[in-house]
Amino acid sequence: MTKSYVFDPPIPPTVAVAGEPGRFPVRRIFCVGRNYAAHAREMGKDPDREPPFFFTKPADAVVDNGTTVPYPPETGNFQYEIELVVAIGREGFDVSREAALDLVFGYGVGIDLTRRDLQLEARNKGRPWDWGKAFDQSAPIAPLHRVNGGWHPAAGRIWLAVNGAVKQDADLAELIWPVPDIISILSRSMDLKPGDLIMTGTPARVGAIVAGDKVIGGIDGLGEIDITVDQPIVRHSLRVVRNSLF
Repeated sequence: MTKSYVFDPPIPPTVAVAGEPGRFPVRRIFCVGRNYAAHAREMGKDPDREPPFFFTKPADAVVDNGTTVPYPPETGNFQYEIELVVAIGREGFDVSREAALDLVFGYGVGIDLTRRDLQLEARNKGRPWDWGKAFDQSAPIAPLHRVNGGWHPAAGRIWLAVNGAVKQDADLAELIWPVPDIISILSRSMDLKPGDLIMTGTPARVGAIVAGDKVIGGIDGLGEIDITVDQPIVRHSLRVVRNSLF
């Protein structure tokens, strides 16, 4: 039986795959908080190896490499966070650390764009981080690289520059919880499925960006990502007409 809809469903969000015409359909985006010790310290938190915590972004927050991203509304502190992205290609629940990498389709470079003032306000009030993290176009992701020959990036430079000045510069070996641990722990609570993405956390020296800034970052073996920050979009209020039907 063919399903019908009250309006046309949106086109599924996707991420490019390096060297291939096919794209990776995105199901969910999981993000790991404070997964580098130096970043935990700059956020005022203890970097001891406590169990990792997660938050999410909507799948349609993804945008391609080279995108011009508008400065988002309701913030005066728009910040970058360079991250290793893990793309899940096989289903798994309660997966052991030893088997975790079998679920991986590939890896990419991403930027967790953040409305820092809204995030910190929510954190200080014990509220969810959604308004600081899960807004439109907040997850730029460069083309994914398939796992090739069993190579999984456990070490290598991860960096980000704004207008040519390097701001973040670290090594993947500094992850408090490396990729196998993250996948295994996340799979205890979620049935991971093809299309899921995991943003694994950012190194220290996050900072603000403004309209006109050019942001470039990279990870050894996975290439680079670049975005440009544009002026805010001018939006006009929509007047709601009562008693109207779709």
